[in-house]
Order: sequence, then C-alpha cells, then structure tokens
Amino acid sequence: MMTDNLFLKIINKQIPAKIVYEDDLCLAFHDIGPKAPVHVLIIPKKEIPTHADIAEDDKLLLGHLHVVAAKLATQLGLSDGYRLVINCNERAGQTVPHLHMHLLGGRDMTWPPG
Repeated sequence: MMTDNLFLKIINKQIPAKIVYEDDLCLAFHDIGPKAPVHVLIIPKKEIPTHADIAEDDKLLLGHLHVVAAKLATQLGLSDGYRLVINCNERAGQTVPHLHMHLLGGRDMTWPPG
C-alpha cells in the first residue's frame, strides 16, 4: 500500500478530482481508473486507514457512507443494480491508506468478484 494518502489531498483540494458529492462527513468522486462504466469512490473526511481500523464511534459515519452510496446510485442511473466494495489492506486490493467504498455499476457484475 502506498504511504502517501492521496485521498486526504483530494479532500483538502490539493489534488483535483471529478467530485460528484460532498458534505461535512464525506466526499465522492469518479475513480481515475474505472473498473465499470460508473465507478465512484466514496471516502470519509475522517482519516481511517483501513476497514480494520473502524471504531465503535464510527457507526454513524459508516451508515452515512451507505446512505450517500444509495443516493449516488440513483443519481447516476444505477436503478438496475450496483456493487459496493470495501477492500481492507493490500492483500485485498487496498492501495490508498484511507477507508473508501467503491460504487460500481453500469454493467453486469460477476461472482466471485476476484
């Protein structure tokens, strides 16, 4: 996993991103290497390195990320289905040390995913 937290730089507007949603708790933007016609990353503004690092007091934040994902799915025309993915640590495919959710849609998804 890279040591530089690119997502904090996007949150702080130090790196440009194609932002589709932002509020006081999170930010969502199009992935620069999309794996589906719609591929949006939803990130909390709170720095949480991995899913394994979430704490009891993050419950409301995590629920908020899911509510935002559902709203974005509707906004982005994914009424026929979508996939949410959270990778935890390098072996699972996490490359940026900041918790994030992938919203993927616009094509048929296969199972198992990878």
